[in-house]
Amino acid sequence: MSNPIQGIGLFSGGLDSILAVRVLLEQGLHVEALHIVLPVHRPELRAWVEEAAASLGVPLHVIVLEQEFFDILRHPRHGYGSGMNPCVDCHVLLLRQAAERMREVGAALVFTGEVLGERPFSQHRAALELVERKAGLEGRLLRPLSAQLLPPTIPEQEGLVDRSRLLAIQGRWRQPQKELARRYGIERYPLPAGGCFLTNRELARRVRDLLEYTPDFTRGDFDLVRLGRHFRLSPTVKIVSGRDESENRRIVALAQEGDLFFEVGGLGSPVTLLRGPADDEGIRIAAAITARYSDARTDPVAVRYGPVYGRLEQAIAVERAREELLARLRI
Repeated sequence: MSNPIQGIGLFSGGLDSILAVRVLLEQGLHVEALHIVLPVHRPELRAWVEEAAASLGVPLHVIVLEQEFFDILRHPRHGYGSGMNPCVDCHVLLLRQAAERMREVGAALVFTGEVLGERPFSQHRAALELVERKAGLEGRLLRPLSAQLLPPTIPEQEGLVDRSRLLAIQGRWRQPQKELARRYGIERYPLPAGGCFLTNRELARRVRDLLEYTPDFTRGDFDLVRLGRHFRLSPTVKIVSGRDESENRRIVALAQEGDLFFEVGGLGSPVTLLRGPADDEGIRIAAAITARYSDARTDPVAVRYGPVYGRLEQAIAVERAREELLARLRI
């Protein structure tokens, strides 16, 4: 086979992963970008990754992982980071996929854009060594941006990779990467966003709530975490109220059988979803929350509700929810 793949690179589409590819391309290696789609990724990421790989002129292989990720989210062997981010276990999962791909195509190494010390939970030296071992990549995992600060890999020792042309970047200061990007003429790349959304405190609280009360959650349950304002009425009842038209549409799309929708007719209004067995008090609270975030300015507010959005045939008049109630119920 002509131009066999020599290296498999975990490719997020971020600047570090782009630079790692460029550093090895500069040495004449034939590499493949491996992008692994996780439930924490935004839908638009895939298109950017495809564009970035094409601009680098490297083949792109995409794998979608869902249940495997949810399994480690529920029970991370190495714990969570600052939020509900199981970074170490997640990284092991990604690297195991890369190791399988390396063996599948007969490549000599896996490489990543990791920078020593850039992320305190998952990129300190002990963590880098741990994930390499757990993924079964001892001696075959290259971090081109920090390689000169780490032990030589087998491909370096065998001469496939020139260690002297690798880098010694470390820490959270990203100026070296920006300078390297200018040198390579890389003008477009995403700004660093602090990792996956599970590090966000508000969203982490919602994920923690989901794991506690719905441990057998579905992909739809998980996607709903990102949307709207969340309120917990009981272990079995939750309310989600949209913040704009886009969220309203997505909340409707993620509804399950048994959910109830609420909306104030004739005014700007959130779509509010009540999930779980709804008694009269739950319906009243969901309606009051809907009224609170609508454009209604006087009480009482007529709120329509029902199980089919677009055909809300029942109505209830309520006062807008007060902040004390919202604060008590907010997730």
